[in-house]
Amino acid sequence: MEGENVVFERRYAENRLERLPELAADLVRLKVDVIVAAGTLAPLAAKRTTSTIPIVMASCGDPLGTGLVASLARPGGNVTGMSLMAPDVGGKRLELLRDILPNLTRVAVLWDSANPYTTIGFNETEVAARTLGVEVQSLEVRSPDDFDRAFEAAQQQHPDALVTVDDPLTLNHLKRIVDFTAVQRLPSVHLAREFAAAGGLVSYGTNMADVIRRAAGYVDKILKGAKPADLPIEQPTKFELVINLKTAKALGITIPPSLLARADEVIE
Repeated sequence: MEGENVVFERRYAENRLERLPELAADLVRLKVDVIVAAGTLAPLAAKRTTSTIPIVMASCGDPLGTGLVASLARPGGNVTGMSLMAPDVGGKRLELLRDILPNLTRVAVLWDSANPYTTIGFNETEVAARTLGVEVQSLEVRSPDDFDRAFEAAQQQHPDALVTVDDPLTLNHLKRIVDFTAVQRLPSVHLAREFAAAGGLVSYGTNMADVIRRAAGYVDKILKGAKPADLPIEQPTKFELVINLKTAKALGITIPPSLLARADEVIE
């Protein structure tokens, strides 16, 4: 029970990434038993601050490639938890677009180039696009100030659709992104279901509620005496497809019945 047998100390960077080191240091000074860190940059900041307090990644992009852990099977050190790495998700999202838009030839990809995880996601999307014979327009953002420039570049190139490689930056500005696609009548596909709920055409990605629940299991094991170094990194096993039929009708797009039948949720 919160306040009796467990006390939660919450710290939020509010998308000001430069604050992550000071927030991690604050938690270390409090001598907490476990640090739970979402995303990729937060656990990196925590690891740089402490090598002794256990760190549970709640939703890390690429823990191995970013050096957070020595291996997925035996992490070593004081970091373990959930990874969001899932092969072929970028390719599957482009395949979904091709199913909806058979004449798809050019997509704009909006991604945060300051985030190691989204860099991997962008590269995977590029590889998948080459296989499908689709041209990619890179729309890099690193801060909220970059969105207007990225949108202007997309307008000049007239892509057939927009793909986002979602991370905290794009999620925090999802309304701007969805509003842009609506005004430009641009079909879009995203990782996070929040985009489809807000008016994006399609989302396909990890079921985040399931990932967070599984991360809580790591905290439970550590508080009962398990060592982070001995707890293997787990990857997503549940994915969800959300289709916004209202947006499809507004864009004059017919979603194939086979795709609708596969959807976990259809927004009408």
